Amino acid sequence: MNYENLLISIEERIATVTINRPTKLNALNKATISDLSKAVKLLAKNDDVRVIIITGSGEKAFVAGADISEFANYTIVEGAQLAAEGQETLFDFIEGLKKPVIAAVNGFALGGGLELAMACHFRVASDNAKMGLPEVTLGLIPGYGGTQRLPQLVGKGRAMEMIMTAAMISAEEAKEYGLVNHVVPQAELLTFTNVIAQKIIKNAPFAISRAIKAINANYTDGKNGFDTEIKSFGKCFGTQDFKEGTTAFLEKRKAEFTGK
Repeated sequence: MNYENLLISIEERIATVTINRPTKLNALNKATISDLSKAVKLLAKNDDVRVIIITGSGEKAFVAGADISEFANYTIVEGAQLAAEGQETLFDFIEGLKKPVIAAVNGFALGGGLELAMACHFRVASDNAKMGLPEVTLGLIPGYGGTQRLPQLVGKGRAMEMIMTAAMISAEEAKEYGLVNHVVPQAELLTFTNVIAQKIIKNAPFAISRAIKAINANYTDGKNGFDTEIKSFGKCFGTQDFKEGTTAFLEKRKAEFTGK
């Protein structure tokens, strides 16, 4: 499938989705959000894909925010609808996806760009990356989950400061805060992220999907994370991958997981 604002490649069971609006620093407009939503949903159904990496084109930006020109004249109702639709169709969908989604943050990740990165299961940043939520400089607040996910990752106090000051932080500060897992030179970003993805691929897909569900449950209102873990743990026992994993361990060989 062809996309207006995305480039997609699949190699060794890893799908790399590159947001491709370099003249706009890969800003998220409606078309790009729609493209991302469609692409991720298709990749989620593709049995040949085990891990998804999301990154930006060029060397300057992952995603340098939303396309402000699209919503500058919105009403209260239109603004709320914009946030609700974006969260449902893309940001929440990525967070809850059964397949691991890694953000390879290759430059500026601001506003909606940082919110996209935070919706991914974890983040790797290039050493030139800058991150922030500058919405209050526009008279707005983050609307794609930023007020919820940022404090989960960096703590309430730091999230309050970042959002209220609209300040950008460096990649190293983001690592110190727990916002990103690793910082590497830009030239090594995708290679490094692919190495992590390959480590994930060696493990049981069903178990990974259940781990994602159980971890997310701890951050979801009305969900008991421990109860979700218990049920998910139990369901793993009914899979072929469990039988393969335990048999391979006892036979002192590498397991060959199928995701069944």
